[in-house]
Amino acid sequence: MPLFTPARRWQPPYYSFKREKASRRALAATERVIKGALFGCRMCGNCLLQETAFICSMECPKGARNGPCGGSTEAHCYVDPTRPCIWYKIYERSEKMGRSEKLLEVLPPLDWDRVGTETWGDVWQHIEKVGVKKFFGGILSKEQRHETWESVFEPVRQPDWWQGDAKYHAPAYTEPISELEKALKAGRFVVTAEVAPPVTSATKKLCTNVQMIKPYVTAINFTDSPSATARMSSWACSVLALQNGAEPVMQIAARDRTRVGLQSEVLGATALGIKNMLCLSGDNARMGPSPMSRLDVIDIDSIQMLWILRRMRDEGKYLDGREMKFPPKMFLGAAASPYASEPRFQAIREHKKINAGAQFFQTNLVFDADKLDIWLNELAKRNILDKVYILIGITPLKTLKMAKYMNDTVPGVFVPEPILKRMEAAGDRAEEEGVQIALELIEQIKTKQGVHGLHIMAVGWEEIVPRIVREAGLLPEGFVEPPPMPKEPAKKPKLEPVVAPPAATVVSAN
Repeated sequence: MPLFTPARRWQPPYYSFKREKASRRALAATERVIKGALFGCRMCGNCLLQETAFICSMECPKGARNGPCGGSTEAHCYVDPTRPCIWYKIYERSEKMGRSEKLLEVLPPLDWDRVGTETWGDVWQHIEKVGVKKFFGGILSKEQRHETWESVFEPVRQPDWWQGDAKYHAPAYTEPISELEKALKAGRFVVTAEVAPPVTSATKKLCTNVQMIKPYVTAINFTDSPSATARMSSWACSVLALQNGAEPVMQIAARDRTRVGLQSEVLGATALGIKNMLCLSGDNARMGPSPMSRLDVIDIDSIQMLWILRRMRDEGKYLDGREMKFPPKMFLGAAASPYASEPRFQAIREHKKINAGAQFFQTNLVFDADKLDIWLNELAKRNILDKVYILIGITPLKTLKMAKYMNDTVPGVFVPEPILKRMEAAGDRAEEEGVQIALELIEQIKTKQGVHGLHIMAVGWEEIVPRIVREAGLLPEGFVEPPPMPKEPAKKPKLEPVVAPPAATVVSAN
């Protein structure tokens, strides 16, 4: 077991995909043995130990290199409950070392040409560039230590093709790109809602739900294979929404994207008229059906996705540096999780997403409006509430079983005991009680400073959305009462054919 890793696990290191000269192979072997024993090093080729409080981020089963997922807890990793969340431990140790602000730097994805190779040689080359005497003299000087350290390690962890930093990057445009952005910039209290993508290729129910909900909301989200379960793709649902006159928010899960796939998919989506993109990590395969797919499938995490897409939009550059003549136009969003981990740790994560390019947040489900204040206060301390629009996630509970499932199983969701007791006491009136709970939460949330709207996740109960919006007093500006939806014609009972009784079966004696 590695000496300094709190994950208490050992994973095999990567080996290079190319043959290098003997001296570099020897150095890599030495680094593998020493850092493997001390830190559980996996030889990623882009060591970040000095930025992550000397806890290797490659211990994360999801492969996240920029911070915890929305399911982070103090107790354990939700992918591997026998281990602690490695990013919680990184945040915890960084705080003790007074290095929390180092976690704001947007770190690059792996360069697989370097995976399995050593990093020490790169460090030494940069020391030589600075000057060996100057470097060690600067390290010994209290006034010059930080600047000297950064002159060597910053170019090691931030290659030329990435150049990540810890700064806020405001959008390089002024006029709103989408109707959602336009409504938020106008200061309206915005409501978005979710329509579940179908599990088949049939689109009738999807289009019916879109038509039913669109008069009541500013935009409609389409999830990207939630719970790691295959459904119709988010971009296909988004195109259907456009065809039905609705503004879509296309969700993009890092779980199923490579850096090449992300860039090409977004170019295609924006060409088809989709302007709102929500970048998120995606539910791990642990939550999906059997047989389980690979767990460490993140080529890029959600923060890296934001960084790539923001640069494509604002700088007209692909990740590989190629210039594009007509960059995509998009309003970038991200998921936020107020109840995952410690609020102060989660605020660092949200801050990093804003720096990377997030312009709006849609949060995980909120069932405790008072506890939400703690998270909002942590964001306020970081002076970032004026840099992002926040839409709070709400869902109407249908049953006690649903409430318990969300509390016990869904990462980052907390259902308070009083709500569980209300749902239990409601009995046959559970659906109505769930709606009343949602309306009460909305009443408390909509007056909070820093909140710009709601995101209603009906979880397959789309027909309740119009009622919630109406009774919460949140009908959009210029609302026009839609005509009643046509009722489905009653299906004729299917007559079973009369089948003659089977003839006697003759069994052979052979």
